[in-house]
Amino acid sequence: MSFALNTKETNTVNEENLDCNNCKNESVVYDHGTGEKICSGCGTVLGVEREYVDPLLDTNTNLGNMNVGTPSSLAHHDKNLSTMISYSNVDADGVAISIEQRSAIQRMRRWNKISNNNRSYHRNLKNAFAVLIRIKDKLSLSNTIVEKSAYYYRKILDQNLIKGRSIKGFVVACVYVSCREMNIPRTIEEVAEIADTDKIFAGKCYRLLVRKLKIRLPSIDSSSHLARIANNAAISERTFRHAIQMMSMIKDDPVSFGKDPCAIAVAVLYGACLEKGEKTSQSRISLAGNVSVVTLRKRFLDIKKIFPNIPNGPNNK
Repeated sequence: MSFALNTKETNTVNEENLDCNNCKNESVVYDHGTGEKICSGCGTVLGVEREYVDPLLDTNTNLGNMNVGTPSSLAHHDKNLSTMISYSNVDADGVAISIEQRSAIQRMRRWNKISNNNRSYHRNLKNAFAVLIRIKDKLSLSNTIVEKSAYYYRKILDQNLIKGRSIKGFVVACVYVSCREMNIPRTIEEVAEIADTDKIFAGKCYRLLVRKLKIRLPSIDSSSHLARIANNAAISERTFRHAIQMMSMIKDDPVSFGKDPCAIAVAVLYGACLEKGEKTSQSRISLAGNVSVVTLRKRFLDIKKIFPNIPNGPNNK
């Protein structure tokens, strides 16, 4: 099927100059999505024109009868570009394959399957992306995070950094780096737990990945952890908003430099609960933030240096 561009009609739409009858404005805006010409002054629709739209680029076009395949993706070992030989014994026109040709087709299927799994490179990608998809489902990550993680994993595989090291460890490192770049509040411990791998070795893979690929990551904003911890600990919206105001003053203070952002967020949220009189326990908030109670108490002492009016907790009287 071919689609021809009607240049005459398009030029007429672009060159035609209309005046609005309501406000006498000569500025006309063309909406490519609906094909409408709209007055920029009062919003009156002056006319409707049809413009050529490529059906492969138009999201409203029914592509059911068109010969298009699945979109390519870096999160598949073959990028969704490999050829699959169907197991149905019919040809492209739906005609049954003769008995004489079935043995040859079966032999082609067998060699096609062997060739797809013959290289260790492809087998490595299959195992790695299986872990990546599992992490995506467990942590509800977006497709952008998955594609960026797959890109980083392909880079380290091309540089032969994976040799002698754990596949899961590097997958965790790639996911964590992608989350850091997209400002997603996920810790490397969370990702390592989902992937069922050692968080210490995953940290080593993360440092190796950042050093070899020369990745510059933005600093972690403690405010990004507040919403997750507040939801896990069932903190009220009033206390949560007060904690955001406190965090805006703390993150620029030298007291917070070099500290765990998640621990700072837990301590700020606990201090906000004490100021607003909301009843909660240290163990409850520390469990929601995946930090220890001892770490919470240490960071809370740092918070009190900035906000000395925060009342003491029940264990610090």
